[in-house]
Amino acid sequence: MKIVSKKLRNSARGQDCTLNIAGVCNYNPETVVLAHLPDESKGMGTKADDISACFACSACHDYIDGRAGGKMALQDTEWYMRRAMVRTWRVWVESKLLLIK
Repeated sequence: MKIVSKKLRNSARGQDCTLNIAGVCNYNPETVVLAHLPDESKGMGTKADDISACFACSACHDYIDGRAGGKMALQDTEWYMRRAMVRTWRVWVESKLLLIK
């Protein structure tokens, strides 16, 4: 079952970037979108589930997706993505978009 939510996708609008990659982030909430992170739900030509995502400014999103120059070690990329996903989940829990029973 694919998890897709327009409310989660729209929730990124105007948020702070949760990736916040040092030396990359532009700190501009106007460029923030819901960026999908790789997981087992991702397939050829399909995005990961909407809960495998984070709020990303255009600069951090381009960097993680490989559209911007520069590379960091895989373990650093994984660390930034995991931290960003948890930060995003916290925003969703606080705004009641993600409910934990």
